[in-house]
Amino acid sequence: MKLSFNCGITCCPSNTDTLDAKVPQEKVGQLYDGTAWFYDVWATLTETKAQDRAIEIAHIQDEIVILDVAVGTGRLFNRIVKRNPNGRNVGIDISKGMLAKAKSRLSKQPNSNYSLDIGSAFDIKMDDLSVDILFNNYMFDLIPFDQMDTVINEFSRVLKPGGKLVLVNMTKAEQFGAGLYERIYRISPTLMGGCRGVQLSKLLTEHGFIIENREYIQQMLFPSEVILATR
Repeated sequence: MKLSFNCGITCCPSNTDTLDAKVPQEKVGQLYDGTAWFYDVWATLTETKAQDRAIEIAHIQDEIVILDVAVGTGRLFNRIVKRNPNGRNVGIDISKGMLAKAKSRLSKQPNSNYSLDIGSAFDIKMDDLSVDILFNNYMFDLIPFDQMDTVINEFSRVLKPGGKLVLVNMTKAEQFGAGLYERIYRISPTLMGGCRGVQLSKLLTEHGFIIENREYIQQMLFPSEVILATR
């Protein structure tokens, strides 16, 4: 088991010391409907390195079932489908605007073994123990702490025994300069898309997950954590 907890200038507080979500869940979809048209520019500048690492540590093999929760504009999902051409690939999101972008991106994909639909992490429309790898990117940083247990329980329900959970989230600053985004969030949560820094290793462990790998990645000062966990 590889554990890579890298602390830099700023210490790593627990979730109870961090900011809670300020944008109500019922407004998140509408917020991202409004940002879908330019989201890929932001993601290219700040999220690319973390998502590259997520793909690497997942070690996707063909002919499996993969679920991407909060699929967004489909940047990561497009790469997943390419690596699992003979398997089943499911992407869900609560934002119609983000899904429209994802469907446009995937329309150029030669493989047709995927679905993209409206769906919530709180109520996943998939069978128990049916998913080999579950990806979830930049969503928990939008979820209030008191609702995270519900989501993790849903992830546990759909994952097969030994299945992989691959998470990418905005996290707390661990290197110089990354605290800028938390300061922006304190001034205007919606300017940050409702996202604030979270650290999920402890919570996942409490739910019975084994943390195989946790890495801190910073791009354009934006702090992300990439986690590989198994049941």
